[in-house]
Amino acid sequence: MEQRLQKLIAEAGIASRRHAEVMITAGEVTINGKIVTELGTKADPERDHIKVRGRLINPLLQAREKIYVLLNKPRGYLTSLADPEGRPLVSELVPHSFGRLHPVGRLDFNTEGLLLLTNDGEFTNFITSARNRVAKVYEVKVKGVPPDDAIERLRRGIALEDGVRTAPAEIKKTDESETNCWYEVVLHEGRNQQIRRMFDAIGHSVIKLRRVRIGFLKDERLAPKQWRLLAPSEVARFMGSKQKRRTPAKTKARGTGNGGRRE
Repeated sequence: MEQRLQKLIAEAGIASRRHAEVMITAGEVTINGKIVTELGTKADPERDHIKVRGRLINPLLQAREKIYVLLNKPRGYLTSLADPEGRPLVSELVPHSFGRLHPVGRLDFNTEGLLLLTNDGEFTNFITSARNRVAKVYEVKVKGVPPDDAIERLRRGIALEDGVRTAPAEIKKTDESETNCWYEVVLHEGRNQQIRRMFDAIGHSVIKLRRVRIGFLKDERLAPKQWRLLAPSEVARFMGSKQKRRTPAKTKARGTGNGGRRE
């Protein structure tokens, strides 16, 4: 059956659909030996030979087992698959036997909390797309005590230093001392270091930042560096009835930072 090329590339685990579109327009994809640059192009993996940067992806599509990992990312790890500076990567915290997993969205180097990793490009595209409004909830500790009107500006949306305006955000104060404030912040978009930049814009820098929920998904039992596999019902809940027809074979498990598992 013919499917859009970017969807096939995502299902092969090569890249998310968005990144696959970039690869197609850059001329890095061929069908039966011919370079394809048009995004609407379709192919049938049962009949057509599809290559990405010279690599045949048909075997990947045939053997691909979908894996979905929830990791409690500690501070001091990059949400990346490689780093020229040799800094620790989140991919090092899950078993190599899972194969190549890519992070779903990002948490910056000094941010901790829940992070999804998968080899399912379609799932990644769904979670990270702003139109699907998958809420990400953060616990934020900031320096000083911001005035109420400044927080209200953040709730409505604020122009960052590069001129880009943030979408409205849900912000609730959860605690306060003489020198610091704690907030719960809910975002539906994922600009680079957005929460840190938002509070910098009102003169109150972030001291600690932790993501505690992705959509309905939370897990207080996961210690830093620990991970667990999503249950098929959790994946189906994100993806809806379409995903229910093809839930993953992996069963729910829990692991530690050295790749072990525990119930």
